[in-house]
Amino acid sequence: MKPRTFVGPNAQTDVRDAALWYDSREPGLGLRFIGEVRTSLQHIRSSPLRFPSGDESIRRALLKSFPYSVYFLNDDNVITVVAVLHQHRHPDAWKSRRN
Repeated sequence: MKPRTFVGPNAQTDVRDAALWYDSREPGLGLRFIGEVRTSLQHIRSSPLRFPSGDESIRRALLKSFPYSVYFLNDDNVITVVAVLHQHRHPDAWKSRRN
């Protein structure tokens, strides 16, 4: 059974803001970004342990075509996405989202 996935409000805002930014650069690019985030979530749901874990058991999945990372927790058959951040952000930026 695949785990349930919860995308936190901060992560939802991350995705929306990035999609709007990409769409402002090129119409349709924001939708491609959202599609890639969805594909990444499918990979995470299928095999969450394949992604490396770091501090506080947070795991990170890289998007394929965009310089973004999906930060998530895998606890008791529930995946919680805490942030979707640009890779040039400080690697600890997700920590403020944990609480």
